[in-house]
Amino acid sequence: MRGLWNASPLTYLTLIVALALSVFPIYWMIAVATRTNDVVADVPPPLLPGGHGGTNVRRLFDNPDAYFAKGLLNSAIVSACVTVSTVFFASLAGFAFAKLRFRGKNALLVTIIGTMMIPVQMGIIPLYMIMVKLGWQNHLQAVIVPFLVTGFGVFMMRQYADQAVPDELIEAARVDGCTTFGIYWRVVLPALRPAAGVLGLFTFMQSWNDFMWPLATLSPENPTVQLSINNLANAYFNDYTLMFAGTTVAVLPLLVVFIVFGRQIIGGIMEGAVKA
Repeated sequence: MRGLWNASPLTYLTLIVALALSVFPIYWMIAVATRTNDVVADVPPPLLPGGHGGTNVRRLFDNPDAYFAKGLLNSAIVSACVTVSTVFFASLAGFAFAKLRFRGKNALLVTIIGTMMIPVQMGIIPLYMIMVKLGWQNHLQAVIVPFLVTGFGVFMMRQYADQAVPDELIEAARVDGCTTFGIYWRVVLPALRPAAGVLGLFTFMQSWNDFMWPLATLSPENPTVQLSINNLANAYFNDYTLMFAGTTVAVLPLLVVFIVFGRQIIGGIMEGAVKA
């Protein structure tokens, strides 16, 4: 804390410049989303919002090529399912790898870590063939089931559980008659809540912003929100204000999630930093 309060003016200036460079593109996107197309290429760019925000949003949801409302609903369903599943299975597996003893534990953990080293692009073709064989093409389960758990999530929760959950606490729960799942649900999961919040946010953001895999498996009539925004750019004329309006609306759920869970997430990051 002493080092923070004694920061030099150059440090504050650097942080202010970095903040401005990070926020300005988002602010400019919102400003253009409330204007018409004739200001998109203006130099200097418009810095104040216009009066066409409501009109552009109505045109966005009325656009016959975007299916924007359906895209928002599909993204909400996919992101929620993937996030809940990833947090549950990753915390369960992380508890097992950190605190339980079973044969082959180290080999399985190395295998899970190895999956993190394989680029996602290498698995698209075989995964797509599996979806076709299962008949899941153009169905939401095709973008949900393959991502119900991730190697990164398991490794992250394992590292956190190893430090956050004392062995004595688990032994005391066993003496009280708790089953293994009861120990996880009543003892381990509450202790993992900060890390689970961080993992949940990252997973939700990644699933919400995913574009490549939904593009391969879903049709334009059954899109996620990212595909809906992409469909706006497929016409002969690019309506930039409509695209910016769609991007602005698509960002709002992420902001809501971060505001709602921000305290839990920042607390988890700070707690992990203190323990490290």
